[in-house]
Amino acid sequence: MRGELKYSPKAMNKELGTSFESKGWREKRFNYYVTGNEEVTREIVSLDYEEQKNLIEAAGENPIHSYHQTDYVKNGVAVEIQFGKYAFIEFDLFVKHLGFYLRNEIDLGIEIVPSKSLLGNMSSGPGYYERTLTHILRQGRASPSVPFILLGIEPD
Repeated sequence: MRGELKYSPKAMNKELGTSFESKGWREKRFNYYVTGNEEVTREIVSLDYEEQKNLIEAAGENPIHSYHQTDYVKNGVAVEIQFGKYAFIEFDLFVKHLGFYLRNEIDLGIEIVPSKSLLGNMSSGPGYYERTLTHILRQGRASPSVPFILLGIEPD
């Protein structure tokens, strides 16, 4: 923003990432296949990667490679730092953390987002803590069905 000093989401991500990595936290990723065939999809969701591919091909369908990645994992805890676009916060909570939890690879997900007061001092417009908290509470107690902590970051 011309003439204004703003926090850079990229710089903030990099700084937090350096700190996590120095303490042994690492990115984690799992690969899987998808297909547009609903019946086949229901059969493959709990299978391992190669079994998914084989079953999709046996059904005469085309296996499409996909994956989920989480920023940092250590000792059964996954951390996602989200200073990007607001839609990705809910994706992290309801898809990424849940996927790793159902695969028994994590026991807890942590989502780090800016607070509304920090958002006003950032160079782009990601989602923010207060809005995300409201979205989560509107879902009720059963969703997302993974233990998690929502952490809002305040400016200095």
